[in-house]
Amino acid sequence: MKDVVCLAEVLGALSLTTDLGAGVPFEKGLRTSVVASRLAESSQLGREDRQAVYFAALLRSLGCTAHASVFAEMFDDDVAIQRELKILDLGDPGLVSAQTERFASWAGTSRAQELASRFARELPAHGATLGRGSCEVSAALGARLELPAGSIAALEEVYERYDGNGFPEGRGGESLTVAVRVIHVAEQAVMAHYDGGANAAVAHVARRAGGHLDPDVVASFMADSATILGALDAPDMLAAAIACEPPPRMTVRLNDLDRVCSAFASFADLKGRYLLGHSAHVAELADRAGELSGYDHDARRTLRASALLLDLGRVGVSSSVWDRTGPLGPVEWERVRLHPYWTQRILMRCRALERLTPVAAAHHERLDGSGYHRGARGIELSSGARLLAAADAFAAMTESRPYREARSRAEAAQALQADVLAGRLDAVAVGSVVEAAGLPRRRTAWPNDLTDREVEVLRVLARGLSNREIADTLVLSPRTVQHHLASVYDKINVRTRAGAAVFSIEHGLVPAPADI
Repeated sequence: MKDVVCLAEVLGALSLTTDLGAGVPFEKGLRTSVVASRLAESSQLGREDRQAVYFAALLRSLGCTAHASVFAEMFDDDVAIQRELKILDLGDPGLVSAQTERFASWAGTSRAQELASRFARELPAHGATLGRGSCEVSAALGARLELPAGSIAALEEVYERYDGNGFPEGRGGESLTVAVRVIHVAEQAVMAHYDGGANAAVAHVARRAGGHLDPDVVASFMADSATILGALDAPDMLAAAIACEPPPRMTVRLNDLDRVCSAFASFADLKGRYLLGHSAHVAELADRAGELSGYDHDARRTLRASALLLDLGRVGVSSSVWDRTGPLGPVEWERVRLHPYWTQRILMRCRALERLTPVAAAHHERLDGSGYHRGARGIELSSGARLLAAADAFAAMTESRPYREARSRAEAAQALQADVLAGRLDAVAVGSVVEAAGLPRRRTAWPNDLTDREVEVLRVLARGLSNREIADTLVLSPRTVQHHLASVYDKINVRTRAGAAVFSIEHGLVPAPADI
């Protein structure tokens, strides 16, 4: 494996996370970056400005989770309202009526008018504060990602407007960076292109010239719109976006990938009032447990990165769900169950991250198939996936949630042991996590009331050894082995060696195929 990877490839894939959080179509960040880069070239900007445009356009919504809980409380669904902020035109005299129609798409007709009126009332009163918070988060995360200074400056201005009616500072004209003025035009073109194609994009951008958008940048766009928008026909938008990065390309060493993963972990954890720091908590716990389990450096690095990115898909679910104090309804619960699926979709887009998918996207799976999103059983789950599932469960239980207080470490350990006995969590993984949390490793409670000796026999049996070979390996008589096997078969309710082998894998008694 290469020690160095293209930063744009990693950030391009992870930009899909910001699309989810902002309520816009998948790949909107990629498409905006491509269009903005073409527009920057057409406008004959220098390399530094083109680089600033490229990365800021890619991660334009990096601060969109900053006030997720506040937006959810005010407008029912923070993800939906974030999309409105991308297409909102404060210069439109029909703002409230237009918002009412769009709000009905998620809030229902009866609440749409109320929410639209609230939006028009609250935005002037609180827009500057909310916008400043989002920009501060963008700048902080951008610095952790080591983005170019010009990109960070542009990210701090994404809510400003050319006419000075934006947020948080109300700056306008040429006091705004040229990078953000280019990004504004590109973003509006991309959003309109989704709904009506190239003609709609051109008309929409022209309509906003002099208000939201810099008329000179709009003129550059109009003069070469066919070429600029033609880039959106690329069959692989991630590849197209990577190709747009101004040379020389920025790279990141695999040993430094933790820094990138940590920044996006913070982005995801901002989705709920009680979630901040959860991903880092899981990562520290999993890393220590991996060390106790004998993982080598590369395996621990993979495990830690998987832990940091496990909840990327969380950002696509409204914070009203994560902050709920009562039970979830069927629709809300289904959205929760899908968040590992979105984590999987995001990580699979990048060669440097796809190896994390089997672990990161499986943290809610359980050995008995009762988990989500795939309902995978033990035989399909690697030791890393089992360990991360235990670490995530332990971390969540020892953190406060809107519907309960945090449990003590001892209470969490007891709950995990109960899951082991029920066949949901791996006994060895739970033992390592409990020890990593600073508690004494309890004597393992084997599934189905198996004894220590029966587990020894079962493990050797699962390797395909005959009764005689089992006896020789464990220094037992053949009759004793036969007695133990009869007891094992009764307890686990199988009658064949193959059935016993599958049981052993599913319950973590022998390595899963993914570990062999």
